[in-house]
Amino acid sequence: MLRDRRPLNPEHQLAHLPMASIIRSRMKRLFLILGGLMVCQVLILWSVEPLSLFEAAWLTMTTVVTVGYGDYAPQTVVGRLSTIALMFVAAITLLTLIVSDFIEYRFYRRERIVTGRWIYPMKDHIVIINTPRHGGEQYFMRIAKQIRAVPEYHSIPIQILTRQYPNGLPPELTDLGLIHYHGSGSDPEALRAVHAGDAKHILLLAADESDPHSDSLTFDIAHRLSEANLGGRVIAEVVRDENRSRFQPLGIRTVIRPVRTYPEIMVKAVVAPGSERVLEDLFNYEQDHPHRYDIVLDDLNWADIVSALIRHGIGTALAYINGDGEVICHPPVDEEIEGKGLIVLVKSQDTPTVAVVEEALDRYRQFVAKWHEMQERAGNT
Repeated sequence: MLRDRRPLNPEHQLAHLPMASIIRSRMKRLFLILGGLMVCQVLILWSVEPLSLFEAAWLTMTTVVTVGYGDYAPQTVVGRLSTIALMFVAAITLLTLIVSDFIEYRFYRRERIVTGRWIYPMKDHIVIINTPRHGGEQYFMRIAKQIRAVPEYHSIPIQILTRQYPNGLPPELTDLGLIHYHGSGSDPEALRAVHAGDAKHILLLAADESDPHSDSLTFDIAHRLSEANLGGRVIAEVVRDENRSRFQPLGIRTVIRPVRTYPEIMVKAVVAPGSERVLEDLFNYEQDHPHRYDIVLDDLNWADIVSALIRHGIGTALAYINGDGEVICHPPVDEEIEGKGLIVLVKSQDTPTVAVVEEALDRYRQFVAKWHEMQERAGNT
């Protein structure tokens, strides 16, 4: 039988350790050896050559980096032999190995980053767990752009924890500064790799926005985050409304429906907690919804219209339609409105009729007229 031979590469014996750690430790060891050789050479030249300590160090440095200015050179036999042995043979060889290891480390790091296996030292970042089944690239682009559009979030790091993109994120996402880690939210090691404990927000997406069974996977990940006392940072998507109550005992901060065509709901849950409930409600007519009323507007300003609708319990005026059919949002409050319609946020289960809205506006006109009359009488007296 052949005797066991030493492998060509020492790291083959350390396959259980991360390659980056192996390369870094080997580079440190080579640097220490190189530094020791250079110190020995400086001391030898200083003692046997007619050189000062600084000149001996200068000669050693120019020799090891193969510059060779020629301003100084060893004259004694001992100095020349030490230069050949320590510098030309040992030190330059070690320096070559260090440069080779550094290049290998850079290639290794680049490959790990591209494939989503590099662990970044991150803090106060946003972690997005899972990838939408359809249109994930467009969804991530929109949500990243909208989050970065908020002043206090314009530079926040965003990391995606997903098993998608094994060959690297699309260029459109990397150009936005997004990074990813290849793993699953149900894996504790992957959660530690993305530093979920140091994240500012954790967005837990539904694995399949059209499959209620994906709520089971979402619940499992949410439970793991809750056990780590991270529930207060989690915004979770739940397909079935009946499952929302299961997430409440976990302390999950926000639970919303997955709306892939409108990622603004998720963004609002991040930057303006609570506003996502209003947006969700506008989509489903459960409590409130925007309703259009075709009414002629010609003698009230916007503040009067808003006050009239609130006073009579009708709803909140959101916008009006001008004579050209254009929807005007947030008009000036003190300018007289001329238009042919109103858009009002009203109760879905008890939507007021046009007649009720017209009556409310007429009563307010009467109130405004009486108030102006009282003001004129007070001024005359």
